[in-house]
Amino acid sequence: MPSWAILGLTAWVGAVGLASIAPRAVEAVQLSSGKVYFDYPPRLVEATATKTQTFVRNPIYYFTLELPQQAGEPLGQVAIQQQNGSSQTRQIRFRTERSVAFTGTRTERGESLNLAATEFDPETQTLTLMFDPPIPPGTTVTVGLRPERNPRLGGTYLFGVTAYPVGTSSHGQFLGFGQFNFFEETETSF
Repeated sequence: MPSWAILGLTAWVGAVGLASIAPRAVEAVQLSSGKVYFDYPPRLVEATATKTQTFVRNPIYYFTLELPQQAGEPLGQVAIQQQNGSSQTRQIRFRTERSVAFTGTRTERGESLNLAATEFDPETQTLTLMFDPPIPPGTTVTVGLRPERNPRLGGTYLFGVTAYPVGTSSHGQFLGFGQFNFFEETETSF
């Protein structure tokens, strides 16, 4: 093969390689079915509880998400589902009307965000929070959930977090589990 052909082939392979890693314009992924996806999904950064003792009243469970600049779509809603909450001793009941959302993190709060609706489905143990207006790409957002009290039984509790882009035909992206460890008070005798 002549050297000019080898150089041309090398340049073409290099250009294809660079094109595949070059940043692309921010544009959401939409399938022919109309389903909308994030280009780059949000990331679950942190999940914390303000109180970790069992059966304590008025704790707050915080979930912090980062929506990357390249997300392609604003964040329309978040669904948080308690795993293994079917028994009465493990089940957590939420006060949906007391849910909050704000930019930033739990320790570095920004502006408050409006929640258009919060819905709790007791059958699936899922709390859904809908943002109005939607959260733009490049934003860190924290939601605070207000259960009536912590569960009766100590142990590790998992909450699956799913983020949805804006739209009626959006596909949720599972972000992972927020994990909380609740401890039973131990009696000590002296």
